Amino acid sequence: MPLVTLKDVLQPALSGHYAVAGLVTLGWEDMRAYVAAAEAENCPVILQAGPGCREHTPLPILGKMMRHLAERASVPVVAHLDHGYTFDECREALESGFTSLMFDGSRKPLQQNIDETAAIAEMAHAAGISCEGEIGFVGYSGGENSAGTDPAEAAKFAAETGVDAMAISVGNVHLQTDKDGGLDEPRIRAIEAITDIPLVIHGGSGVPTAQRTALARRSNVCKFNIGTELRMAFGAALRASVNSDTDRFDRVQILKDTHDPLGAATRTVLRAFMAKDN
Repeated sequence: MPLVTLKDVLQPALSGHYAVAGLVTLGWEDMRAYVAAAEAENCPVILQAGPGCREHTPLPILGKMMRHLAERASVPVVAHLDHGYTFDECREALESGFTSLMFDGSRKPLQQNIDETAAIAEMAHAAGISCEGEIGFVGYSGGENSAGTDPAEAAKFAAETGVDAMAISVGNVHLQTDKDGGLDEPRIRAIEAITDIPLVIHGGSGVPTAQRTALARRSNVCKFNIGTELRMAFGAALRASVNSDTDRFDRVQILKDTHDPLGAATRTVLRAFMAKDN
């Protein structure tokens, strides 16, 4: 199945009352496990290359890996740039074969964020791919504090940028290792009341599973980004493999041991977002 765009998977999710997982990748091993899990659950998946991933592996290489997996997959796969911070970085991702660009201007003043995001969206759409933007700022566990999304600003942002999906700040936090928090549902409803764009939750690992499912089925939130909880599953599997035999040194053999545990954890994540009749 060929690579698809973000719009290709989110519009059906919006009308079908389910969500699609944006899975944060760090390399080949997790990408491969994520696609295998999506095939096992028969659902689309969004492979996301964030800043940490791009520091380790160049965008042209990541694009080739994602396209290779997508072309052989039995389910739709999106190659998504997560948190692109400059026009040039987004353009490089487009030229590297990505089918979705997320431009993050959330730290910038509102009008600057709108203007720069609109330029990225125009470039993306001219190439036949999708664009996600962010309004409000999603903070980091143990780091920068969040700034919640103002519904009126969200409506202005959606209307003036032309993005295909809008990331919002409604109590979500990046890099959260537990699910003790929860999202501000009244704020989500206020945003929904004045815009019908697909909504995105970054920092989805910190959202309780029951709330993920409820919002996937009964709101305009149709993309949850999941990174930390799957990195934790990968790390636990890797640690167990290394510790199982201290004489092992072949990293390919060690990394193979992460595939099944990571795939199982991913399938659990994916099931929470599916439509009720799946």
